[in-house]
Amino acid sequence: MKKRWGGRFAGATSVSSEHFLASVQFDSALVDYDIQGSIAHAQMLGVCGIITQEEAASLQVGLREVHRRIAAGECGFTAADEDVHMWVERLLSEQIGPLAGKLHTARSRNDQVALDTHLFVREKVLVLMEGTIRLIRALMERADTFCDILLPGYTHLQRAQPVLWSHHLLAYAWMFERDSRRLQGCFGSANCSPLGAGALAGTTFPIDRVLVSETLSFDALYENSMDAVSDRDYLIDILSACATIMMHLSRLSEELVLWTSHEFGFVHLSDGFCTGSSIMPQKRNPDCAELIRGKCGRVYGALISLLTTMKGLPLAYNKDLQEDKECLFDAVRTTEQCLGIMGEMVAEMSPRAPAMERAMEQGFLNATELADFLAARGLPFRDAHHVVGALVLQCEREGKRLEDLSDAELLAASPLLTSDARSCLSYSRAVERRTSRGGTASTAVAEQRNRLEERVDAIERWWGDVRDRVSAKG
Repeated sequence: MKKRWGGRFAGATSVSSEHFLASVQFDSALVDYDIQGSIAHAQMLGVCGIITQEEAASLQVGLREVHRRIAAGECGFTAADEDVHMWVERLLSEQIGPLAGKLHTARSRNDQVALDTHLFVREKVLVLMEGTIRLIRALMERADTFCDILLPGYTHLQRAQPVLWSHHLLAYAWMFERDSRRLQGCFGSANCSPLGAGALAGTTFPIDRVLVSETLSFDALYENSMDAVSDRDYLIDILSACATIMMHLSRLSEELVLWTSHEFGFVHLSDGFCTGSSIMPQKRNPDCAELIRGKCGRVYGALISLLTTMKGLPLAYNKDLQEDKECLFDAVRTTEQCLGIMGEMVAEMSPRAPAMERAMEQGFLNATELADFLAARGLPFRDAHHVVGALVLQCEREGKRLEDLSDAELLAASPLLTSDARSCLSYSRAVERRTSRGGTASTAVAEQRNRLEERVDAIERWWGDVRDRVSAKG
């Protein structure tokens, strides 16, 4: 195939390098955005008088027909097409003839691919936000449904203090709320039009960059043509957001793996998200949670890959930038899939309160309550800490719990440990006393849940408004 850029070449591209250099096998994923951008560009060329209105109309009709044919699976690509832009241009030439060559007036593949990826990221940010919102809603629903269940809170994976299970779940909901706000920032960084930058220096044609930008619902333009074609910060932003989302998903997955084990037994996952063993009939493995945890690494890898690609590149466009797409597509697809699976899994999981209650009776989770009791009666907290620590040691030696100690044993440890100290050893009382903002008392949890609802409602309204605005012009 004769190359559209091949005028200054006497020899043909070798078959091996043609396959090596081609990106159409993966950047064909951008075809919808490429055609969307080309239609807007053709419209602008006609409005500005760079081509006739009739030519602009013919280009737009032809591009829509090419889009229809691709969507219907009527035409494919080969390595000779090189990339998605050349593939679309070839199909357009077959559709409308030599006029197709005018579409590339005042445009380079450099600003064209930048536009495609901006449109891709902008759309995928909204998809990812929808996934985070659904997951937050699922966590909130589980917290509401099982609002009174207590479980051991852990530090260092050692039992520490009793907390409400709803409080624990909402901790993850807040993580994903922050992820949603990070994604809002990603949308902002991607919502800037590079089209019109040309190869790197702009163009001599009297184009209207603002018209194209408004047609495609962008809020801003790149003000420097070299920056426009070489910037990949917006890709790093979305990959960073995906990596953080996956880290949060992995942490939640790890807890689900632990909680569903016989050693914990705190949670039951529905059969739809577990698998069995090919040899052990009794097994019920939390494979979905494990695989989400495992996929976290590949998204981290995508971020590191692009950062490494970018660190040594001079201005402006370099072929290295072709390496931005495969990692981007995979990371976004992986994160989207994992958010969806986790949202479904959380919506169907249920706690096992008896196992949580049994676990709370071991590990002296009420020790801090006894120390606080002493401190409230004037004993310096460090001294109170020492007194209770000695009682814990005594209980460990005698195989007792703190609540098993007699009044005499408590008084022997400190004259401040009168009989009313025993009331503070209740696990439910320990929870309900923590009424500080963000604490685990039921009133505090209800307050934080209402604040979270307000935050998520605001994010959801923003998401809906932006989605409608973008889709209206898309």
